[in-house]
Amino acid sequence: MTEKRFKGIVSTVTLTREDMTRLLEMPLEEMDAWSPVNVQVYDTWPPVMEAMARIMVDQIIANNAQNKITTLILPVGPVEQYPIAAEISNRERVSWKNVWTFNMDEYLDWEGRPIPEDHPMSFHGAMNRYLFDLLDEELRIPEGQRWFPDPFDPDAIDAKIDELTNGEGVDICFGGIGEHGHIAFNESPDLMAHYAHLTPDEFKNSKTRVLPLNPETLVRALRHPLYTLCPPMAVTLGMRVLLGGKRIVLSTAGVIAKIAAMHPPSMDYPVTYIQEHANAKETVTLLVGQQRTR
Repeated sequence: MTEKRFKGIVSTVTLTREDMTRLLEMPLEEMDAWSPVNVQVYDTWPPVMEAMARIMVDQIIANNAQNKITTLILPVGPVEQYPIAAEISNRERVSWKNVWTFNMDEYLDWEGRPIPEDHPMSFHGAMNRYLFDLLDEELRIPEGQRWFPDPFDPDAIDAKIDELTNGEGVDICFGGIGEHGHIAFNESPDLMAHYAHLTPDEFKNSKTRVLPLNPETLVRALRHPLYTLCPPMAVTLGMRVLLGGKRIVLSTAGVIAKIAAMHPPSMDYPVTYIQEHANAKETVTLLVGQQRTR
């Protein structure tokens, strides 16, 4: 008689203590040899931001030369690359008129509405201050081409990305990495995996959505002098469009760089799914600063 069994799905990956210790103790210079993605290590943080800015502007230059639009997913965190990109663009007269930007996320207030742009933690406001308003007016990206996720129409931004890219993904998805391995606000979905039986494939195909902030994320806000203003909710791009970029360029420092580059892909650390990108050594770049100093 054939035994009847249900087939499980592996949703988390745990390294042995020995392997995890080895991973965490590995010198940063050795990461690239162990990682499926391209790891570039810099002594300090400013060169990381300069490299990210240069990659961004070079993509625009290449597309402008072919009379093609440029599509970019952009974070707020980090932001130091944006004034550098604006300065390069103004100096080299690089037009952003054919650029479409899609910001990763935005904070929401307790009623689920976007915080105003003059709020000190507004991502809309940050993008204006650090990038859009710094570009010379004749080079500046039109306002209609600056997209943010909308909590009242979350499918709109995904649909626009698919429309502009013919479903092939943005030219480059830029980003930072959260301290516990998240991209945008796609944090480890432990409770969803438990209560909604969320599988890795479902998580990797997640859409733009509204979500309450993880308590750990809120705790990190305590380091900021404006912590009492930290909004409790956010709207975020899902993993589908983030992982679907033709290229992925992330900047980071500290222990999470090693997790992102070398820990086996796992919902425990969502960023690790970048390792599964097609031809990851050529299409995914991890810019790592040994010291996050400015």
